[in-house]
Amino acid sequence: MKEYKTVTEIAGPLVFVSDVSGVGYNEIVEIMTPDGEKRKGQVLDVGHNVAVVQVFGSTTGIGTEKTIVRFLGETMKLGLSPEMLGRVFNGLGEPRDKGPRIIPKEKIDITGLPINPYSRESPNEFIQTGVSTIDGTNTLVRGQKLPLFSGAGLPHNQLAVQIARQAKVLGTGEKFAVVFAAIGITHEEASFFMKDFEKTGALENAVLFLNLADDPSVERIITPRLALTTAEYLAYEQDMHVLTLITDMTNYCEALREISSARQEVPGRRGYPGYMYTDLSMIYERAGRVKGSKGSVTQIPVLTMPGDDKTHPIPDLTGYITEGQILLSRDIHRKNIYPPVDVLPSLSRLMNAGIGDEKTREDHKGVSDQLYAAYATGRDLRSLSAVVGEEALSATDRKYLQLADEFEKQFVQQGSYENREIEKTLSIGWDLLSILPEEELKRVKQKHIDRYLRKKE
Repeated sequence: MKEYKTVTEIAGPLVFVSDVSGVGYNEIVEIMTPDGEKRKGQVLDVGHNVAVVQVFGSTTGIGTEKTIVRFLGETMKLGLSPEMLGRVFNGLGEPRDKGPRIIPKEKIDITGLPINPYSRESPNEFIQTGVSTIDGTNTLVRGQKLPLFSGAGLPHNQLAVQIARQAKVLGTGEKFAVVFAAIGITHEEASFFMKDFEKTGALENAVLFLNLADDPSVERIITPRLALTTAEYLAYEQDMHVLTLITDMTNYCEALREISSARQEVPGRRGYPGYMYTDLSMIYERAGRVKGSKGSVTQIPVLTMPGDDKTHPIPDLTGYITEGQILLSRDIHRKNIYPPVDVLPSLSRLMNAGIGDEKTREDHKGVSDQLYAAYATGRDLRSLSAVVGEEALSATDRKYLQLADEFEKQFVQQGSYENREIEKTLSIGWDLLSILPEEELKRVKQKHIDRYLRKKE
């Protein structure tokens, strides 16, 4: 531990310490103010004999004289224990629920270690979220990273909490946990998350990390890493299947841009740092399954697209790294449909590996493909009927039009506390397909039609 009294400048949340040596990037710092108050910080940049420290919290009271800066010689570590389940922490991993501090079984660096590609197992086990638009047409698979793309004002947080509350691995004796990280949220949102988890009893098998909007921006960089370090511990040390939800990654990237600007780095696209792709991949790639381990880490990062723009750097880079996306639609939301998931641009690239006989049901893929094709046809016919009128359409076309409307009302729409089993989702799918003439069902096997399709009287 090295101690200095050479603070030369304070600029916003940054403290400049001169005449330093042997200090490392991201090293944790303890600052003692002249009135004896202790604060923590992190080394943001190291130059020639000068270290720039970003303070966790306010710099009020820190002066250039009599302030002591101690460089602790280690990066940020998190004390971990199974007792973290059922607890709520702030963005720095300190208890927020007025409970006692965690007595750690071990301390681990929050940066984490990348999973060796040779040690990775291919994700192929179904996770039931109880949400039809995910389970039925964009299935989540254990060990997958499947982001939720949303827009400002859409109910993405409500959907994220619903998934966290309802998600489970089918099968007996499987230990399941949820790690929920919220970045840059308001006090109202924090209260909503805590109350919902407590009210429904989901908190028993969950760990919450809540970073508020008035917390320092450097804390937003740390929060998702604390959550993933906890998830890895529960998965690989406690043999649990862990679903990690992180909302909102846009706030994380904004903090990354702010810190990059403070370090006077050359900006990349739209002012974001050029290394944002690498930085995001270091978060997303911590999901997966490892050979020889019973546990797994599955990730659902939530991000709001600035200006609803899918080509914005944040959703664009996220799409490159992850395995699909669930897209929320403003048009569907205007119809007062919850959750407003637009099935057509949504995609789960690992879906086919996690569905089928002995995983979900033998007819799952056929039903999903047929529903997708029929809904897409119905949506196209909506545009056509707006021009030529519904009377000009053929009888079959009007059936497709009817299916598109019923698909949104019955399949997409469900209550925020409605937990649908996969059998229920597939049953709704067959009810919708019964609207069409049987000869139109070209993507479903005949034996499945004979078994599951309800014939009209």
